[in-house]
Amino acid sequence: MTARTRFRLGDLQLKILRILWEKGTASVAEVHASLGKEKFAYTTIATMLRKMENRGLVSHQLENRRFVYFPLVSESQVVRSAASDFVERLFSGSLAAAVCHLLDSCDVTPEELEELEKLIGQRKQTLQEDTKREKRKAN
Repeated sequence: MTARTRFRLGDLQLKILRILWEKGTASVAEVHASLGKEKFAYTTIATMLRKMENRGLVSHQLENRRFVYFPLVSESQVVRSAASDFVERLFSGSLAAAVCHLLDSCDVTPEELEELEKLIGQRKQTLQEDTKREKRKAN
């Protein structure tokens, strides 16, 4: 899977991946138990893991006559994909519009605004350094 792959995940798929990211590996029974108070049948979890494997999200190995699943995608890949999809679908690709909407619709603390300013400053610096590096390469 490439870095540009889009992962459209349902709630259950995301819950399963979170369990696998946390544990590293887990059998169907372990995933089922980890879901705790959620009311999913064991067979639902087994079916979902098979479907996720067909999509290349997880894989399995056979250990003591049981399938033990592990993630093939990282949390950062999924988060990046979801964030990109969110901006693309709801804001026609405009990051500025997405941030503006979030700032207007969420209760933002002064500390969070400071953190956002810091992150924007760091990103600007990175972009400037990348531009300088590219100019040096071109010369």
